[in-house]
Amino acid sequence: MAKEVVNPDELVVVGEELDHVRIITLNRPRHLNVISSKVVSLLAKYLEKWERDEQAQLILIKGAGRAFSAGGDLKMFYEGRKSKDSCLEVVYRMYWLCYHIHTYKKTQVALVQGISMGGGASLMVPMKFSVVTEKTVFATPEASIGFHVDCGFSYMLSHLPGHLGEYLALTGARLNGKELVVAGLATHFVPLEKLPELEKRLISLNVGDENAVKATIEEFSLHVQLDEDSILNKKQIIDECFSKDTVADIIKSFEVEASKEGNEWIGPVLKGLKRSSPTGLKITLRSIREGRKQTLAESLKKEFRLTMNILRTTISADVYEGIRALTIDKDNAPKWDPPILDQVDDEKIDLVFQPFAEDLELKVPEQEDCRWDGKYENSAYAK
Repeated sequence: MAKEVVNPDELVVVGEELDHVRIITLNRPRHLNVISSKVVSLLAKYLEKWERDEQAQLILIKGAGRAFSAGGDLKMFYEGRKSKDSCLEVVYRMYWLCYHIHTYKKTQVALVQGISMGGGASLMVPMKFSVVTEKTVFATPEASIGFHVDCGFSYMLSHLPGHLGEYLALTGARLNGKELVVAGLATHFVPLEKLPELEKRLISLNVGDENAVKATIEEFSLHVQLDEDSILNKKQIIDECFSKDTVADIIKSFEVEASKEGNEWIGPVLKGLKRSSPTGLKITLRSIREGRKQTLAESLKKEFRLTMNILRTTISADVYEGIRALTIDKDNAPKWDPPILDQVDDEKIDLVFQPFAEDLELKVPEQEDCRWDGKYENSAYAK
């Protein structure tokens, strides 16, 4: 495993059992509750235990401090770059867990007070109920650092209306709480000041009945109205540009729209798109397009292959350069290899999508009678 900076005495995930209610608190507030291998292991342990526990009916998940979760621990990946497959175990365990979160048998409510990005948002979007606030910020910015949208987001984003999924995945654009509800990535908007009271009410409700939980949340939730300048009001332009076949054609189409009066908002987005890893953009677009035709399980298996091939630098080391520029040296001046889209060979992109040998694929247990099988410790990798 890659080295991760976690205080051994620090409870990175706190699990509480209160009669029929179970509460998970992501508890690394100084690190914006990033997801480390320890976090993944504890989440899986609690969720499996509580799904099997007849007393557990309602699961609440929240983040300590101002963030829900900022996603994967990028420094952990960077520090493991010189050791072969140092992060394979945490990647396997996380994607395996993502499937179980999507298909969980008990009622889950995510209380999302702040930042919810990348893999962190995979603990929000699939929940039966996801409650967001005016402080919630969502984004999937992985392509910009030479990675790809993962943790099931090649499936989730690809199933959004029109081509909003491609837009969010390629640009890493941020959505606020109201926008998340309108886009279908969250279920309810509740003012931040009312979130603690809502949590208390859900605990006192003490049941997992979906209608009762929904009614309780709706006592606190507000009807949302998009701000005039919301990106969700630009659907026609997004669908026109991000429906194009290639990243290059998407950028060209976006440039045409940027030159038109009233489209000043496109400039900064276009600038960010052009600064992103060309390899990351090409992988991400293809992954989203494939996700539209895949099941959740197929998408997660594909994402596992992509992640491992990217971390193994099968065709490029952009992901480590992206992390270096963003979080290590913080110079925001990555040197991509190759540096431009035209030099990214489509045949090389094909390589990272190739299936692994059957015993080396992510094992997603789709049959109900063996639902919690397929764990890392029983995989070919552990043996």
